[in-house]
Amino acid sequence: MSIILRQNVRGVRAGDGTGRQIGASLSTGTDPGPLSAPYVMKSSPHVAVVGATGAVGIEMIRTLERRNFPVGKLTLLASARSVGKKLTFRGTEIIVQELTHDAFAGIDIALFSAGGSISRDYAPSAVKAGCVVVDNSSYFRQDPKVPLVVPEINAADVASHHGIIANPNCTTAITLMALYPLHKAFGVKRIFASSYQAVSGTGAKAIEELEKQVGQIVRGEPVTREVYPHQIAFNVLPQVDSFLASGYTKEEMKLENEGRKIMHHPGFKASVTCVRVPVYRSHSVAVSAEFEKPITVEAARTVLLQAPGLDVVDNPSASEYPMPLHTSEKDNCAVGRIRMDCAMDNGLTFWICGDQLLKGAALNAVQIAEELLKLK
Repeated sequence: MSIILRQNVRGVRAGDGTGRQIGASLSTGTDPGPLSAPYVMKSSPHVAVVGATGAVGIEMIRTLERRNFPVGKLTLLASARSVGKKLTFRGTEIIVQELTHDAFAGIDIALFSAGGSISRDYAPSAVKAGCVVVDNSSYFRQDPKVPLVVPEINAADVASHHGIIANPNCTTAITLMALYPLHKAFGVKRIFASSYQAVSGTGAKAIEELEKQVGQIVRGEPVTREVYPHQIAFNVLPQVDSFLASGYTKEEMKLENEGRKIMHHPGFKASVTCVRVPVYRSHSVAVSAEFEKPITVEAARTVLLQAPGLDVVDNPSASEYPMPLHTSEKDNCAVGRIRMDCAMDNGLTFWICGDQLLKGAALNAVQIAEELLKLK
């Protein structure tokens, strides 16, 4: 099985964050209690990947290998229909096993990427077995007992875990890679943002639908659709996730809610429009931000050039700026089109792109696991 997912490759299966926006509190029936303190992770832990055959699971396996994470043993878990499949890690084929409540015995770290309902049902079992869960779904993100972590921003929060650590929404993580360094320097008050999200965020069928529709249009055939409510080829859809009574979608509210928690900034405000675009991989976000302190383009660029995990690609005169085609399969996000906002005092506008399967999911999860190894 190939585990390389490029802009023009089919077979991506991922999500923008499945499950409920706010998960059941660990303090109301599923809290296994804090792990014994001080909690010290083995230097070569037994790692499990839950949802191993999905796009994010496959990227987690690749990321563990290329970052040389000190895996003592790797266990791959998935649903019954994937049992028996083989995936390669460090030149060795590993057979996928069935995810059960008893599958976590002896496992130290479990990277979950199988959807909110799976996390809800199986993460507590993993914790009870003595395992630390890094969860990629949205289920636990707003639970006050669960740290929500982007390691470049709030790595210290990992130490407060009770057995579960949440990965943020992909668009949130990508946006904050540029916004947080600016917040530290200038104090962000609010943002207005629009996302341009790749179809791989919806899943494999969405990739297939885009490819099919492009072919149908080229051949002059009627366009068929199954995944999206409207044609996605040569079109953009101003809807990602389901609508709330406010008129915003669940996806749009994640940037504000998760941003507050990750940045430790309860007053942060975000008005967001999330848009699905006919791109296979890598999300983009246009951000206009207002700050407490005066800001200039030069000062902002100096801050961003020093930010970890971020490349500054900002030479408009040469048509050099971040694009999803160039950030796909790259660990770093890229920021550009940096300019003063002409509608707000102390305002700055910028454009950021990032691979939502990496920094928005798999890479961030492995980075969290790396932080677990540092706990003493």
